Amino acid sequence: MENFLNISKDRILFEDDFFFLIKDIYPVSPGHTLIISKEWKRDYFELSELERKHLDQAIFKAKELIEIDYQPNGYNIGMNCGEDAGQTVFHFHCHVIPRYKGDMENPRGGVRHVIEGKGNY
Repeated sequence: MENFLNISKDRILFEDDFFFLIKDIYPVSPGHTLIISKEWKRDYFELSELERKHLDQAIFKAKELIEIDYQPNGYNIGMNCGEDAGQTVFHFHCHVIPRYKGDMENPRGGVRHVIEGKGNY
């Protein structure tokens, strides 16, 4: 089972009781950050109610940290839950992806683009 529990402590940008934050090693944009559960959970649907409440705080912390070095114009926040949804590491992580004006010709539809042809409406 692949998970994030062996990540070097020097990569951690922030941590609380439930999550830690790191920069994605394959960023889709400058500042792309991952929020990772400290306890192994397969995906979002295995998080406890308390963890889900703390996830909201972790998302805002990621935004705060990103904005120290970058000035994004927007964000995509996402989780892949299950192999058929594109999940490749089966340890809960949430992507906080900064978006910048002009990073895509027509960003309309945002996360709807995960299925080809469905983002344009």
